[in-house]
Amino acid sequence: MTVLLRASNLTRTYSSAAGDVHACVDVSLEVSAGELVVVRGPSGAGKSTLLNLLGTLDKPTSGTIEIDGKEVTALGEDALATIRRDHLGFIFQSFGLVSILSAAENVELPLRIAGVPAAERTERVDEALERVGLEKHAEQRPSELSGGQQQRVGIARAIVSRPHILIADEPTGQLDSRTAASIMDLLAVLAHEQGLAAIVSTHDPLLVARADRVIDIHDGRITAVRVNDATAEPGDETEPSAEVPEEGAEPTQSESSPAEPDVEEQSEVPPTPPLTRKALKIQRAMTGEIPIIRFSDDGSAIDPRGETPQGG
Repeated sequence: MTVLLRASNLTRTYSSAAGDVHACVDVSLEVSAGELVVVRGPSGAGKSTLLNLLGTLDKPTSGTIEIDGKEVTALGEDALATIRRDHLGFIFQSFGLVSILSAAENVELPLRIAGVPAAERTERVDEALERVGLEKHAEQRPSELSGGQQQRVGIARAIVSRPHILIADEPTGQLDSRTAASIMDLLAVLAHEQGLAAIVSTHDPLLVARADRVIDIHDGRITAVRVNDATAEPGDETEPSAEVPEEGAEPTQSESSPAEPDVEEQSEVPPTPPLTRKALKIQRAMTGEIPIIRFSDDGSAIDPRGETPQGG
């Protein structure tokens, strides 16, 4: 298989008043096309630091990173922004959706920033939402969706630009165990069927079985790497395909049905907050561009369609 993501001897050291913090120490790894790799470790082990480095959101103190065969460590910010936009898809634990936009508009956002023509944007958004089983929820806003559905919108947004690499930092951290399993199954299907290189961080042992390979990390160091033979068991890769369309049911009574993979109570999902300056900073890091969104005096975003966002 083709190696799409390679890190060699990555180290990231932060200085603090208490002394240097070694968040990542001499880490080397590869992720190939069609492979789902899980980075496992307890909180504070260095998982997020490693994924931020691999996603070029942070620069290593030493070591190198290759994306699609190109060494990117020494590139400037403009060039890195282009790499992120064209080659990487990001999935966040907190979903990272813009509350004043519909599901389709959230998925469309990176295509608008990239200047993709309107007709092609519509086609690709429809394709991405159908891929994650949410084609019937295109016009709903995040507050009208369950937690699992919101994360599926986040996944659709990550794949709509047709990246080669998916980077997901604790993508199931805010979901119940059954919904988390369905999200991991979906990521596995995307990796295997579309040939993506997917790397996912988690500390949940129940989700590790979905991975092709597991990397254990402690105190910023890789302590073990193993191939997960469980992924070869019959039915493991076909089960998610049957579950994804069921996610399209209305997020009301049917969502509590035992047959629905996303069964968390709607009331348990906190409303997605309005886009803040911090969220905008993440978008800028991903794309190198600034969406055309105005801010009110209190720092929250104003709906591009002229509506006033609810809440802070």
